[in-house]
Amino acid sequence: MQTKQRVFSGIQPSGASHLGTYLGALKNWVAVQEEYESYFCIVDLHALTVPQDPKVLRANVREMAAIFIAVGLDPERSIIFRQSRVAEHTELGWLLNCIARVGELSRMTQFKDKSQKGGAESASVALYDYPVLQAADILLYNAHLVPVGEDQRQHLELSRTLARRFNSLYGETFVVPEPMILETGARVMALDDPTRKMSKSSPTPGGYVSLLDEPDVTRRKIRRAKTDSGSEVTASPEKPALTNLLGIYAGLTVQSVSGIEDQYQGKGYGDFKKDLAEVVVESLSPIRERTLELLDDPRELDGILEAGAEKAREVARSTLHHTWARMGLD
Repeated sequence: MQTKQRVFSGIQPSGASHLGTYLGALKNWVAVQEEYESYFCIVDLHALTVPQDPKVLRANVREMAAIFIAVGLDPERSIIFRQSRVAEHTELGWLLNCIARVGELSRMTQFKDKSQKGGAESASVALYDYPVLQAADILLYNAHLVPVGEDQRQHLELSRTLARRFNSLYGETFVVPEPMILETGARVMALDDPTRKMSKSSPTPGGYVSLLDEPDVTRRKIRRAKTDSGSEVTASPEKPALTNLLGIYAGLTVQSVSGIEDQYQGKGYGDFKKDLAEVVVESLSPIRERTLELLDDPRELDGILEAGAEKAREVARSTLHHTWARMGLD
């Protein structure tokens, strides 16, 4: 019998996992698993919305699994699995497509942003439609809460809309999920451009710190991070670069931004960035070492993912069968 509230979240296995991923999602997931029944998914089907090299995708899935465990997600307490190994995701996605509306998907800002780069005419149907699959990911497990950043709120709202619409059309079936907004470190910006979110698809490696960067590479990236005019280490709207760096420092330590500002009164950017580099290296080195150790045993990783998928399938199968019955497909 379910006693804890459920949480669901997922990350695409594409590109390098970075400091923003850690502070904005993974670090918080580790805390969440203590209190909630947690489902953490490597959403490899979502990765296919843009072209992928099959060999690279396979490697990225294993790397993501290793990172999940290295940061502290425990397969004994959280269900960790690959989306593609639970076929119910795609089947529920189709059923939800039948109640989703073209207008709703056309308003999705992420599709607009991504399709503008290559042109909407050449964008895949999957890129247009993946918010419905994302809704299926969440609703399949009747998740009460979904940890999201601001950039995913629109997609979660679609999940909520589809859950309410289905319940209205066919009877109470899905939990309407609520956002779990995680403030600390929830939005880490690029080191070379504080107006852009730190991204694994960044055109410049200097814009992000990969969780697997060697320590000296990390130090160099922090040292070269963009700063603002002036010399005071303070967070303010006029200092977006320093605000971002102070947020990273606070996110990796138990200190507040104001406490860090006090610590660097009368000191310059150089001292601050030198210390920040050590804070980042100290925080990420154990994750890097554990990830590389896990990647040396791919069979163990595959086994963890398959065991997680088996547990996920039990819940997913029950939800899908209930949905079939509601729609007259049983």
